[in-house]
Amino acid sequence: MLFIDEQKQAELLNMKEVVDAVAESLQAYSEGKTETPLRYVLPFNEDNRYLVMPALSDELKIVGLKTVTMAPNNTKIGKNTIVGSVILSDYETGETLAVLEGSYLTKIRTGAISGVATRYLAKENAETLCVVGTGDQAEGLIEAVLAERNIKRIQFFNRTYDKAVKFSEKVQSQHSDLDVEVFENVEDAIHQADVIVTATNASEPVFNNELKPGVHVNAVGSFKPEMQELPTHVVSSADKVVVESAEAALEETGDLVTPISEGEFNKDDLYGELGRIVSGQLDGRTSEEEKTVFKSVGLAIVDIVVANYFYQKFKQQNES
Repeated sequence: MLFIDEQKQAELLNMKEVVDAVAESLQAYSEGKTETPLRYVLPFNEDNRYLVMPALSDELKIVGLKTVTMAPNNTKIGKNTIVGSVILSDYETGETLAVLEGSYLTKIRTGAISGVATRYLAKENAETLCVVGTGDQAEGLIEAVLAERNIKRIQFFNRTYDKAVKFSEKVQSQHSDLDVEVFENVEDAIHQADVIVTATNASEPVFNNELKPGVHVNAVGSFKPEMQELPTHVVSSADKVVVESAEAALEETGDLVTPISEGEFNKDDLYGELGRIVSGQLDGRTSEEEKTVFKSVGLAIVDIVVANYFYQKFKQQNES
């Protein structure tokens, strides 16, 4: 049995390949070719959550289990807010093939899902990315958007300005060709952005202004019904609101639960699941002026697919 840590995963990563694999898994999910139960959440120590997420696919011939702890107060002591692992099992024998460190994998999975959404929903000529929230998940989101669009400028905002500055410097060191800027006001940061990603632990909307025509939003915070990252008007005025799983999104995220409770959105207003766009059953972006929103809550089958990607890459590297 292998243990594949964060450093090894980073060495093996090709984000474009991961986005391709994730697109395939989302299509399989929407076509009913996976078993992906709603995640089971156990609260502990007041603000913390323990999440258990099994998944399998006969179509993809994979089976595994993800466990995650979410501890939002860890930032105060310099630790990751998300810690976990993914157990990948052999589809034929059920034997454990590998255990993968879950924090980095989650970051890459989260990014790759939004990478798929960006591929189908963002304007082809998108050049400006806005990142609201500069925690762990933002790194994967940026890499995935960069893999799908020719981004030339990134505009950052974080509730703690100094953290945004430090994060922007790290991104700049990795991508010297990009123009980066940190904003003290979130409304200034989202202004003129072609793609906006929000990755925060906010319980209330992180901005209020209307979005310009043609913008695409990847929202990955708001993982509980009482958390709302996007203002209601962004969801209700969007031309297309897309999710990975309608069942999970309508139950788990306040970005949809709250607008529905306010009477500003209806579950029938959902455009559909991203996997159906991947398969061609639904159109992606059809005009330059459309406002599109992708609300991500995560799917365990995607974690297992990404774990399998790293496992297969590891095997290939050691066989060559």
